[in-house]
Amino acid sequence: MRGRAHLTDRAAPDARLALLIAIAAAGVIALLWHGPIPQSASYHAFADQRSLFGIPNGSNTLSNLPFLLVGVAGLVALRRGVPGGGLPALRAAYLAFFLGATLLFPGSAWYHLAPSNHTLVWDRLPMTIAFMAFFAIILGEHVNPRLGARLLLPLLGVGGASVLAWWLSDDGTGGDLRLYVLVQYLPMLLIPVIVLAYPPARRPTGYVWALVAAYAIAKLFELLDGPVLSATGIVSGHALKHLVAAAGMLVFLIGLFRRRASPLMLP
Repeated sequence: MRGRAHLTDRAAPDARLALLIAIAAAGVIALLWHGPIPQSASYHAFADQRSLFGIPNGSNTLSNLPFLLVGVAGLVALRRGVPGGGLPALRAAYLAFFLGATLLFPGSAWYHLAPSNHTLVWDRLPMTIAFMAFFAIILGEHVNPRLGARLLLPLLGVGGASVLAWWLSDDGTGGDLRLYVLVQYLPMLLIPVIVLAYPPARRPTGYVWALVAAYAIAKLFELLDGPVLSATGIVSGHALKHLVAAAGMLVFLIGLFRRRASPLMLP
């Protein structure tokens, strides 16, 4: 197994790295070329603005509760160490991921109670914690555990800075979202490439793919906010976005217990 692991790990490393760099560079250049991306005022005009149990925008507000449940469950699971489906070296990254999920409940709920650019900051900050922590996890589980652990804090810093940069640039014209867009979407372009190109430390990788798919479906529901509400008459696309994203996090949490060490990575 040792020889097979080394062979897989060394297969065209320069090509893999070059591909990742090319994707990242293309994303950065595209955003620089695009110019400032202001936050549209219409973003806050969600399709479902009905109150529920006396709570403004009740469906969009209360649909954040699963984030709290999954986040707390993950933090409890990691309280005494990392389950067998994770890597001990990445415990801080797993904790940051589920902390981000936990903080999404108050942050996103606060935003949806009174949608505005000022409250949106508290929705986006915990999202960047989860995004960047997950990216560090993928780097650690597929490329090198020490790399993922060492990049966690810098990645979290960039994530937080992306939200603050947008907020500070907002002088009433919507600010500039380019760095936030990069933080939100570039990892989701790089993660599938990393998972396919590098051998996993834990298998099966289906739990990772499920979270990536859940994120993609959640973004689709976000875009179809109004049409989903029109079709169902009950729930909006934005509320389903929250539920699907939380479900993806739950699947990843389950994977921390059910995944096993990859034969390719055994010493």
